[in-house]
Amino acid sequence: MTSKKSVGQRQWVFSFQRGDSSRKDLLGNKGAQLAEMTAMGLPVPPGFTITTEACLDYYRSNKRLPEGLWSQVLEALKELETASGRKFGDPDNPLLVSVRSGAAVSMPGMMDTILNLGINEGIADGIGRRTGNGHFALDIYRRFIQMFGSVVMNVKSDVLDVVMDEQRRKAGVGTGAELSPDDLREVIARLKLLVKKDARADIPDDPMTQLNQAIRAVFESWNSRRAIDYRNFNKISHDLGTAVSVVAMVFGNLDDNSCTGVLFTRDPSTGDKTLYGEYLTKAQGEDVVAGTATPRKIAELAKEKPDIHRELLQVTGLLEHHNRDAQDIEFTVEQGKLYMLQTRTAKRSAKAAIKIAVDMVQEGLITQEEGLLRVAPDQISQLLLPRLDERAKERAKSEGRLLGRGLGASPGGATGKVVFSADTAAELGKQGVRLILARPETKAEDVHGMLVAAGILTGRGGATSHAAVVARGLGKPCVAGAEGIEVNPEGGYLRRGDVIVKENEEISIDGSSGEVFVGSLPTILPNVSEERELAILLSWADSTRRLGVWANADYPRDAETAIAFGAEGIGLCRTEHMFFEPERLALVRTMILAAHASNQRPDDKLVKEEYHATLDELSRFQVSDFEGILRAMKDKPVVIRLLDPPLHEFLPSYEELLTEVVELRSNGSSPVTLREKEKMLASVGDLREANPMLGLRGCRLGLIYPDIYAMQVRAIVTAASNVMAEGIQVHPEIMIPLVGHRNEMRRMRALLEETIEKIQKGKADKVSYKIGTMIETPRAALTADEIAETAEFFSFGTNDLTQTTFAVSRDDAEGKFLMQYVEDKILPEDPFKVLDRKGVGRLVEMAYKLGKQTRPNLTVGICGEHGGDPSSIEFFHAVGLDYVSCSPYRVPIARLAAAQAALRSSANGGVLAIGD
Repeated sequence: MTSKKSVGQRQWVFSFQRGDSSRKDLLGNKGAQLAEMTAMGLPVPPGFTITTEACLDYYRSNKRLPEGLWSQVLEALKELETASGRKFGDPDNPLLVSVRSGAAVSMPGMMDTILNLGINEGIADGIGRRTGNGHFALDIYRRFIQMFGSVVMNVKSDVLDVVMDEQRRKAGVGTGAELSPDDLREVIARLKLLVKKDARADIPDDPMTQLNQAIRAVFESWNSRRAIDYRNFNKISHDLGTAVSVVAMVFGNLDDNSCTGVLFTRDPSTGDKTLYGEYLTKAQGEDVVAGTATPRKIAELAKEKPDIHRELLQVTGLLEHHNRDAQDIEFTVEQGKLYMLQTRTAKRSAKAAIKIAVDMVQEGLITQEEGLLRVAPDQISQLLLPRLDERAKERAKSEGRLLGRGLGASPGGATGKVVFSADTAAELGKQGVRLILARPETKAEDVHGMLVAAGILTGRGGATSHAAVVARGLGKPCVAGAEGIEVNPEGGYLRRGDVIVKENEEISIDGSSGEVFVGSLPTILPNVSEERELAILLSWADSTRRLGVWANADYPRDAETAIAFGAEGIGLCRTEHMFFEPERLALVRTMILAAHASNQRPDDKLVKEEYHATLDELSRFQVSDFEGILRAMKDKPVVIRLLDPPLHEFLPSYEELLTEVVELRSNGSSPVTLREKEKMLASVGDLREANPMLGLRGCRLGLIYPDIYAMQVRAIVTAASNVMAEGIQVHPEIMIPLVGHRNEMRRMRALLEETIEKIQKGKADKVSYKIGTMIETPRAALTADEIAETAEFFSFGTNDLTQTTFAVSRDDAEGKFLMQYVEDKILPEDPFKVLDRKGVGRLVEMAYKLGKQTRPNLTVGICGEHGGDPSSIEFFHAVGLDYVSCSPYRVPIARLAAAQAALRSSANGGVLAIGD
């Protein structure tokens, strides 16, 4: 029953029998699932859960246990004693418990657990007498001291681990289970001394004191560095708190008829519908998860303990069907009896997430709409991550560069400098260094290094080890249990035989095959067309979403990639990128200098001739460029932005030119070169601006140098006409950049239409086109109704709109203060990655409404980086935009995100919180 409380006192504690399994927010995911499994009649050890509200109150009360909590714990403990038939602290019939963390959102391995609590020397002797197994009693006492010392008394686990390692070497055995009782007594004595020396206190013998301190320690682990880093990485709220479940211990290390294991109801790497997991005989759960021993595959349990394996199949199938998702399950067998310790939604690779979602829809277990919501859009980007080139791997093998093999624990390929500590990884990661974190096995305190690593390598552990589970959740390649490779953090090297790889030297890992290579191997992108389940999922998304998904593409090859990924148009073709091609840059510079000279000397015919000659030559390049893109897109719309950046970006640096001129003047070696450089220096000086991004660029450039825009428009229409002649329908849309005033738009449109009319005069088949603008300044958004008088479409340039709204330079801000703003919670997100809804978003919403008021058939899209961000896409759906445009490689992500936005909007009655 639920523990008793005084009238008016809050209920902090719920037994598994009385807990409301629907209240994950209150009981945490673990506590809610234990209550649910108990209600289902599954074999769950008895226990109770302290609520997340108690954790939050603990922090609000300056880290004091909430009033009434301890009395409720004592009451619940009495009920637990009755249910288990044992007594807490009784040496003759002792009840031991585990104290386990569990937030509402599953955070595997991020918070603390203490096992075997309630033991001391006298109770250990009693357990030995009761079971007739002194070795077992000493082993669980040793485990308790080691875990309590680390978790509660904050002694570094590595320091405590050394004691066991040294004792194993001294005894000449491979595992702790092989140590003699005398060995274990020596270990226990040494551990106690170490804890006392480091923590300046003894481990308490009183079980009640142990329990009180353990509950506090689990609360404290909610705000541990690793937990905070994990929540930041996964965008989990810091205001949830963790519940604490106190569970009667069952012992997988009691005898040869006992074991413990972790399993998944479907393969978390591939998604295949097969029981996937590992177990260890005569062990506890920490041994499997920590990777301190290499476990056996769950399939072997069918031979060793067939009755238990059959029961597991039945129970796990029931849990998956009941929860309607793949499950991650912990179990223990004590003397032939199965106990379920935990079930939770399984963390899985991107490939597995997609396959499981599609398979469960086709099995009738979930609906198509649920299947679409089961896959996070960014998981698709993980599916598109590079893999090691197979041909390069074969060459490396022939060259003797295969260092070793482990278990392919999380798919993908990664290359980087090998480092051996999480702190080093975190520091180098901040500097942008690509690295592989190598550890004997990872622990919770390594998470901050795992977050920034390109890949993870461990010398010990299996498919359900900490490293494997966390890496799959993060979408990072991982090779676990590479036992043939010595991972030596103290020495700072990897070694196999005579081959040594030192820290900061490069290695490559294949998280699918488990192979580890010396040196850097090239990577390739996967062939998405081969991903059958992804194609099915995206077809469902396409039939669900309202938003169109277009792509940003500057070259025909980009357009072809976009089409392959399902783009429905090109939302941004940046013509300036074509100008930066090496064979064209000299021509562009000549054109700029001639344009500048022509403005200064309008009556100079030679200057004008040179200007128009270079424009004609550039036009030929542009025609070819536009033909390629229009041809690739066939009948789909292509938005082409006219030249946008300041002209100085195409010219040499003023400072470098000045240095060259000074040197030429001083040595007098080349008068002709000197005159050319002086002429260039003068022009660059004239064009130089104090703040070029707010200077002569965009439509201002077109108004001051109209011949440049006229040339581009002629090239667009000529290319469209040529492609039409091939029997291909084309839909070019001409975007005028950086418009901030209705008069700019009016004059530019008049110039472009005049140019187009001259080209098409007398032609039977005329090119159909649209002229619109990019909304990228606050004034354009605020006066969008006026701009829409002459603009047929809007496309929001949210990168520049964010810069001008926040009054920051992105290039400067990201390197100097923006990341600290995010870390210090001054800003909730980087506004250049996730749209600032309350500021920039309101400008977008306002411009959309104003534009539609003037021109109801106005097409409105977005072509900034936010077009590929799922959160921003949800916002654009809510506002009513027609399409988003993003990088070709984010098109599949945007397709799924748009579908999810539509489903969530429908679930909320068509309303989404635009301003949140």
